[in-house]
Amino acid sequence: MKSLFDFEEKRLMKEISERGAKRVLIQLPDGLKAEGPRLASLVELAGATAIISADPCYGACDLAISDAEDVGADLIVHYGHSEMIEQGRVPTIYIEAKATVNVKDAVEKALPLLEHWKRIGLTTTIQHVDALPEVRNWLLKSGKIVAIGDAGHTRFAGQVTGCNYSNATSISTDVEAFLFIGGGRFHAVGVALATGKPTVVADPYEKRAYPVDKEVQGMLKQRWASISEAREAKEYGILLGLKVGQKRFDDALMIKEMLEKGGKKATLLALKEVTPEALMQFPTVEAFVNTACPRISLDDAKRFQKPVLTYNETLVLLGEMTWEDLCKKGWFESET
Repeated sequence: MKSLFDFEEKRLMKEISERGAKRVLIQLPDGLKAEGPRLASLVELAGATAIISADPCYGACDLAISDAEDVGADLIVHYGHSEMIEQGRVPTIYIEAKATVNVKDAVEKALPLLEHWKRIGLTTTIQHVDALPEVRNWLLKSGKIVAIGDAGHTRFAGQVTGCNYSNATSISTDVEAFLFIGGGRFHAVGVALATGKPTVVADPYEKRAYPVDKEVQGMLKQRWASISEAREAKEYGILLGLKVGQKRFDDALMIKEMLEKGGKKATLLALKEVTPEALMQFPTVEAFVNTACPRISLDDAKRFQKPVLTYNETLVLLGEMTWEDLCKKGWFESET
């Protein structure tokens, strides 16, 4: 059975051989982990010992450098994301795992859902960026005016990541709605939150299309409720991410200082994984401010017993930003 993704097996083996790597750490996002044993076999055929990172991988910002050092790896092979972090501690190969599925059926099903809008913005993940020119032509033939943003913060025009929607926000004033090409609601909801524009998903894996308006409205209500609840707190925990692409120490210190000026108690909490179990160890803390990945606050909100605000949401709480400005600026302050 043909794989849905291009794992660039020949390149993998060639890189290992040419670099003379002896121990390789393979890092894959959860949706691709099933391919790990097969890829490990290829690494061994190329002459190196393969170790698969079984921990969650949330994006290119979540590079397993410390893990590689712990196991003595002299090479990291990071799958599923485009290069984000420049670092030299452990040599790293990024293999983007571009999708091999045809997107046309899903796009055709999305067209009726876009009939009320003339100007359409196109976005996708790294897996489908190669399909965007063709999708653009299909939309043009259907009478649409199409924009693909290139803000220069990601590797490809039209590409979005879990915390970077700059390519969408850069064209949001020029379009009436967005079409997102890819699987699931995760990134499409991010596009809608970042731009405030209606967003339709064309899912090539399930060969269907659907809007995400209801999910977005539900999330907005939940986020306002979290800010309102956090306003009543007297003691806050400031979450400082320890993952290599999520360390925002200056932001954490700034929020701590601002909260304390407002008469609140604030404590810095450093951690790699922000989980409900980790936060439950601090029963006196009534609300948390998350300076790591903003998606933790947005997508995992129901898992946490106490409010976990993003950086910008905390600015709303402190009166430094209005709710209206937050909705305009978006939740993804780390994109610039």
